[in-house]
This record gives sequence, C-alpha cells and structure tokens, in this order.
Amino acid sequence: MQAIILAAGMGKRLKELTRDNTKCMVKVNGVTLIERMLRQIERENVSRIVIVTGYEGQKLREYIDTLGIKTPIVFIDNPIYDKTNNIYSLALASEQLCEDDTLLFESDLIFEDAVLDELVNDPRETLALVDKYEAWMDGTCVKLNDDDTIEAFVPGKKFVFEEIPEYYKTVNLYKFSRDFSRNYYVPFLKAYEKALGENEYYEQVLRVITMLDEPVIKAKRLSGQKWYEIDDIQDLDIATSIFTPDPDERVALLQGRYGGYWRYPKLLDFCYLVNPYFPPERMKAEMRANFDTLLTEYPSGMRVNSLLAAKQFNVHTENIVVGNGAAELIKSLMSFLSGVTGFVRPTFEEYPNRYASDSSLVFVPQNHDYAYTADDLMAFFGDKAIDNLIVINPDNPSGNYIPKADLLRLVAWAREKGIRLVIDESFVDFADELDSSLIYNEILEPNPHLYVMKSISKSYGVPGLRLGVLASGDTETIAHMKKDVAIWNINSFGEFYMQIEEKYKKDYAAALVKIRAERARFVGELSKIGGIRVIPSQANFVMVELDDSISPKELLKTLLIRYEILIKELTTKTNGRNYLRLAVRCTEDNDRLLEALRAELGV
Repeated sequence: MQAIILAAGMGKRLKELTRDNTKCMVKVNGVTLIERMLRQIERENVSRIVIVTGYEGQKLREYIDTLGIKTPIVFIDNPIYDKTNNIYSLALASEQLCEDDTLLFESDLIFEDAVLDELVNDPRETLALVDKYEAWMDGTCVKLNDDDTIEAFVPGKKFVFEEIPEYYKTVNLYKFSRDFSRNYYVPFLKAYEKALGENEYYEQVLRVITMLDEPVIKAKRLSGQKWYEIDDIQDLDIATSIFTPDPDERVALLQGRYGGYWRYPKLLDFCYLVNPYFPPERMKAEMRANFDTLLTEYPSGMRVNSLLAAKQFNVHTENIVVGNGAAELIKSLMSFLSGVTGFVRPTFEEYPNRYASDSSLVFVPQNHDYAYTADDLMAFFGDKAIDNLIVINPDNPSGNYIPKADLLRLVAWAREKGIRLVIDESFVDFADELDSSLIYNEILEPNPHLYVMKSISKSYGVPGLRLGVLASGDTETIAHMKKDVAIWNINSFGEFYMQIEEKYKKDYAAALVKIRAERARFVGELSKIGGIRVIPSQANFVMVELDDSISPKELLKTLLIRYEILIKELTTKTNGRNYLRLAVRCTEDNDRLLEALRAELGV
C-alpha cells in the first residue's frame, strides 16, 4: 500500500501564515501539519509516499528532505496550482494511483493516530472516511445507508440544512484499492476532467461513481476519534487546543475561550451555567420561523427594549434597563458606584474585578460550606464604613441562599445605614422557595438604594442571546445607565425573545420544577461517590469539597482528557482548598459526569 498527499494549494484563508509557505507547513503546537502526517503515515509501513506539490513546492520539498523520513517519497509538481482545483492534482498522480492500493490524504488535515488506524485496519478495500456532521464542519457531505453504502455525495452548494441529521462529513481521507483506481476512479476522473475541466474537486468523481448500480466504495464511520481540517486562523486556534500534547495547556486554552464550546461538539461543559429545560421546542421553533426577519432587520433601541423588559418582569419602564448580558450592566453599574464597597467571597468575580481593591472590604464566611445569612452580613458590615454592598443570591460558587424574608430585612437594614445594596438574583429562580425574586414595584420603589441584577441567560437557558436586566427604584441611575450602554446593545433575536417570552411562562415554571428535581437527584448521586462532600445549593450548580488526597486540578485534567468533560475547579477562589463547582445539566449529561467520577474516585 502507498500514500498520496495532495499539497498543491495556496491556503489563502490562512493569510500571512501562508504568504511564504504552503498550507501544510503551518505549525500546530510547534509541529508542521506535513511532518505530523508523514510520521503517522510512516508508522503504517507503506511502500512509498507520493506528494503532489504546487504553491511554494520547492520550499516544501526542501523542508521534507530535512525530516529524515525513511519511506521513499516521490514528488509530482502541479505547475498550474493557482488555476486548478484538486481534481487536477490527483489527475497528475493517476498513473501512481493505478499501481498500488492507496491511502489518499489532503494535506490540511490534522488527526490522531486512531483515525488512520480505523481506516487501515478495516478489511474493506475501498472506503471513504466520514464523521457525523457537526456545526464546525465545511465541505462535502454524504448520506449513508445502514450497510455503509454511500447513498449520495452532497457538495457544499447542494447542502440542505434541514437534512443535517442525515449528513456525514467526508474527512478527506480515503482508501482506494488498486482495482478500484484502475477500473473506476481513474477512468471516471479522466472523463470528468475532460467534460467539466480542471477547476473541479476529486470528490465529484466519487459522487458519479456512487450512482452506479453496484456500489464499489463504502463509508467508514468514525466514532469519536479526533480530527480537524485547517482552512483559516480560527481552525488553527481550535486545532491547537484539541491536539496539544500538554494537558495543562489544553485546560488553559479551553478555559481561556470563556465559552464558545459548541465548536467542540464532543465536549460536555459542566463549567458554564444554563437552564437545561428551557426554552421549550415550540419557542425555539417560533424563533426559527422568524429567523430571516430577525437577521436582516435592525433591532429597536433602548426605549422599546425597556418596554419589553418591563412587560416581562411587570415593573415600570423607568425602573429597568436591559443589557447585553448581565456582564454589560455590571460594568456600567460598578462605574456609577463610589466609596467603599463590601463583597462576600468566594463570589462571582465580575463584581470585585470591576472595583478598586483599595476601596473594597471583603467578608469571607468562616466555615467549610462558605455559608452565611443576612444576619452574618449585618453583623460583619454593621460597624464598617461601607457605601455599597454586593450580594449574590444564591451565591456563586457556593450556592448559598438567603430566604426572601431575610433578604428584605437586609434591604431595610441597608436603607437605615444609607448603603446602596446590589442583589444579583441571577440564580434565584432555581431556589426551592417560590416567588423569591425582588423585582417588584412594591419592593423597588420604596427602596431606591436597592439594585436587583438578573441574568436572563442563566435563568432562561439562552446564553447565546446575551440578555440581562437591572431593576431599581433609583430611576436617575437607571436613566444614566440607559445612556451609558449602546443604543443598540440588544440584537433582534434578543428583542424578539423578550417579545414572545410571556407566552411560555407555564413552560418556564415546569422547567424550574424539573431542574429542582434533577438537582436533588444529582446531589444524592454525587454524595455516594468516594472523596466528595456536596455543599447544599439552591442554584443550578453545586459546589463540592474533595478529600485532601484528591487534587481538583488533576481531576479537571483527567475528566477533560479521558472523558471530554469540562468542570470548574475553585482553588484560586478558595485559597487553595479542594473545591469544584459542577453545573446541573439534564439527567443524561449528569449521568455521564457521575459515571466518570465513579470510575476515577470510586463509590
């Protein structure tokens, strides 16, 4: 068996990275794509490697000569690489293609060894390697029958998004038998090239061949093995995080993205916090039905969006401001505060990070649960000269909850003390106590020192919309904040969501019942696992303490590398103590984490 690598392309989308080098000389974690691929191929003991070069071909040949590859290498030059597509490059190697069984590669691929092993070790002679379609993939797809027969090749321009569940993406890695190349592929290749020209793709030939009565090529489905196709700098960035050999670096690279984990479809995220049971399918269908309008029309400005938020939360428009996520409102609000501000730690760091440390006063609960009450706060800050107090309820990451009646006592205490009180109730809807919100006119208007923040993203399970609100009886500050943020700080999708949300209040209430029940089950199962102590939580997450013998950072790495599960370790928030924060997801996802923890820690 031989290998053929198509490496003639210019890689224009990689911009300056391919200004003086062919695409396959781009480095991922310090190793060029072509070196990695050649060493993987050499491991398969092929008879020779045929490489079709083009752009910067001489430089590529000289580089490959320095790698010490022992397998014989044959170079073929494509002199018109800038005027042709890969059908011409493969046609240049058609003679070699007919001489032996062939592994066919495109040079912009990166993959783990198991990907190539899957193809080589399959006893079937002629195969197209495919993987279940995911959102990050681009290019030719196929539809398959149950026996792996390729029912249809679907080029990008024929892609039908409604048929995504049926699609598999070609990995651009093939195994051709010599007989297949001689009797089918090369004859069809020459005929296709003659009829339609050289500016086509070799997959089109396979598309024609699959129309024959007798299928002569089948699909080999991957089942979780890692690969990536690198076309632009974003692909390169993602591939770097997927294929880094250093577990610590992989953790750092993923954490440094601060979300966007939908680009890693096999990754299960227990780090970021959402509502797994809302929005309902019908609401999503309504948004999809209006997609074209929402995409192509400008959203309304702040005045209209304030009306929508006021309707959603049943308050006056002058008492509420809408943000591009709570994060935008936190930044704006903290800039309006002055004097000394009290914080509880550990907490959601966005608040203290937005305030001067020399004007901050911190209360740290002196117990292993980081639990505290309204009375604890009043006792600690009662004799301190503070101007503002920030309270997250339930708190993040502890899940500590102050009941509404006690919180109202804190509101009254702050009013008497002349303290501006910020209550972030982003997680309060998940509490067992019903009707625990403070966003009511009868609470806000008599207490203009009170500011209530709420992340719609977290409570309502729509983080991609980036929605948050701040409500207060301090209409002057609310008015200032409306001018402080951009007039179009909310996009049309977020605006439409607020417009229709009221129709789905019963669905939201039902979703909260589900997540409370699942949280209780999840906590019960976590408590059975060796080395874990679960801390009571009223949020959509739980904080757990690990035995001294268990390193949170090492467990994080293990879960990520072995199980593709991302969790949040809290050593930096808890002075090095062994704590984790685990999101509460749906039952299926939670069971996957529980199974991994049992395997690593025991019961």
